[in-house]
Amino acid sequence: MKRNATAVWNGSGKEGKGTVSTQSGVLNGNQYSYKSRFEEGVGTNPEELMAAAHAGCFSMKLSFVLGAAGFTPEKIETSCAISLENGAITSSHLTCKATVPGIDEQKFKECAEEAKRTCPVSNAYSIDITMEASLG
Repeated sequence: MKRNATAVWNGSGKEGKGTVSTQSGVLNGNQYSYKSRFEEGVGTNPEELMAAAHAGCFSMKLSFVLGAAGFTPEKIETSCAISLENGAITSSHLTCKATVPGIDEQKFKECAEEAKRTCPVSNAYSIDITMEASLG
């Protein structure tokens, strides 16, 4: 299976602007720029997209891990913060809160650690990945 996206950039790094589009059409010519990446401008940026990918992949992987352990989650909510420092993406921090009937805190944390370690996006990133996981 392959998924794809396209980015088009016009102009210089600081004054230029670009768009990103995805195969599914969820992103279709969405704007990104220096301001949306390094300041607080309108539009998306690569780090935000990486964070969305990591949060989504981890949540789904955790659901599979919990299922294999005999638990069915009612809700898994994960946020992700990607850090960009001195021109390098240095870390990804996952914060997960889940509602999982019948599981104790220790078993949940084991499942969350396994999901963090084995989710495909975690494996694709060669950066420090940290996590806080709790039942809610």
